[in-house]
Amino acid sequence: MSRTPDAPAEIAPVAAALLTRTEELGTRMARRIRAEVAYYRGDEHVPFAELAASCRGNCEQVLRQLVDGRCGDGASAQETGRRRARQGAPLAELLHAYRVGSEVLWAAIAAEARSTQGLTTETIMSLAAWWVNGGLAASASDAYREEAAEMVLQRERERSAMVEALFTGLLTDRTTLWEAADVLGLPTGGPYVVVAAEVPGPGREALPGIEAHLLAEHLRSAWRLLPDLHVGVVAVRRPGADDAVLHVLHRAAAAVRVGVSPPYRDLRDTPRALRLARLALTGARGRPAGVARFDNSPAALLVAAAPDEAGRIARAVLEGVLRLPADERDRLLATLECWFAAAGSTADAARLLYCHRNTVRYRLHRLEELTGRSLRDPRAITDLAVALHALRLMPDT
Repeated sequence: MSRTPDAPAEIAPVAAALLTRTEELGTRMARRIRAEVAYYRGDEHVPFAELAASCRGNCEQVLRQLVDGRCGDGASAQETGRRRARQGAPLAELLHAYRVGSEVLWAAIAAEARSTQGLTTETIMSLAAWWVNGGLAASASDAYREEAAEMVLQRERERSAMVEALFTGLLTDRTTLWEAADVLGLPTGGPYVVVAAEVPGPGREALPGIEAHLLAEHLRSAWRLLPDLHVGVVAVRRPGADDAVLHVLHRAAAAVRVGVSPPYRDLRDTPRALRLARLALTGARGRPAGVARFDNSPAALLVAAAPDEAGRIARAVLEGVLRLPADERDRLLATLECWFAAAGSTADAARLLYCHRNTVRYRLHRLEELTGRSLRDPRAITDLAVALHALRLMPDT
């Protein structure tokens, strides 16, 4: 392992002489940095007095190290690096500032050294080696990266806690909701949708990179990994956002099942929207993969509002159908589903089922017999619609 070279002892008198001029050197450095480094122009990011004080401190640190003939700990540069990271300064601009400052100080040392007797080329080369290995820019950039990494982790911890509070209903105060929206990068007003995707295993995301994919479509979102689900809130304010979300999800959900809630306008309704997304996901079970959106019809909302009662209705209304062998039962229920989707048209239902319309009529007549309900009676149709929704969203009923 190579050892950091010591500063050449012959340069100590030069450094000692310059220590009396650190105020002037710091001001000169600050002016050069302000003129040449875009981030430091004007007082918007770093006031001139603060910049000059930082430059003066760095000058004193380097010159005292040269006087003592050692390498320092770079404490001043490290503090500057941490402060600039907290301020959001680009690392490239910070390093550019250190390069400019180093040029000023090196030029001052060289000018002073020219008037000093006994300095050899070997001494200057030793000084250059010390300068490179003990440079302040490296200390500042290391501290900057460490601080930036810690800030990212802190933001992620805060963001994760906010998302969890949002989904569990702990955020109810309007001011707190605004703060949460700000932390999560979401607009303070809806509409939003909740997405729930089945995870392939504990601790594994169902939709890796989904936040970035949505952001590429100008859709802001916040996500949380639960033991059984990968859940997210997506803002759908712009025209066409609903379709854009579904398009991104269809691309991302090639191997998993995903449920999507209806749109809602108040972040306080996020727990309810998560429940509806879960119900949509439940209704998608039995499919290998894909996206299922919660049906926002009154019947579906009634089922979601009273799931136990809806299950009882499903068992009571469809009892005769549910007792049939699985193949016949599924065939009759699929026919009823397509008949509703076709707005009561047997011809359109037949096209959806790839069968003859007479086959559809026969199956519907069989359903009427088994349920004791006529498909010409609006009240009976309502019963069947609610029962079918309950059965779709809660297959175990």
